[in-house]
Amino acid sequence: MNGKRIIILKGSPRGGSNSSILADQVAAGAKEAGAEVELFSLSKMEIYPCRACEACHASADSQCVIQDDMQGLFPKLREADGIVIASPIYWFTFNAQTKACIDRWYSLESPQGNALAGKQLALVLAYADTDPYSSGAVNAIRAFGDMARYLKATVAGIVYGSSGEAGAIQQQPKALAKAYELGQKLAK
Repeated sequence: MNGKRIIILKGSPRGGSNSSILADQVAAGAKEAGAEVELFSLSKMEIYPCRACEACHASADSQCVIQDDMQGLFPKLREADGIVIASPIYWFTFNAQTKACIDRWYSLESPQGNALAGKQLALVLAYADTDPYSSGAVNAIRAFGDMARYLKATVAGIVYGSSGEAGAIQQQPKALAKAYELGQKLAK
């Protein structure tokens, strides 16, 4: 192990999903390069939406007050060197499971800055359309870029693939190879 810690957040609720397959390739590449990798299936976690209660910003040491599975994920996000968001495109952007998790990152803000500043971020997307524009993938890509800039994080890379049937991305060796290479890059 090289000491790098990579967190992969898999948003798809579908078993054998294309975004999950690509995320697993990222994980394989990162592990091969010596990183410690943890994968989380967001659809199997209890993650409530942000309430905009501002309790997390009441004082310098305040934290999110919502008691759900994000409480276990927050420390892992803080400790990670790299974070991978893997999502299918639903209705022209990230799916709800992914977006709910990302929205809760708001509580990682403090007067000292965001706990995710300086981290490497990567994005993995899968969609059924043949085009990232008409599918809406471009909306998720733009939101990801804006988020990275706001967080003062580094974009390690973006991998996306077009495939409508669950698991069909396995027939796209270029997309699989790009995902694997992204994992290796994150581990360095």
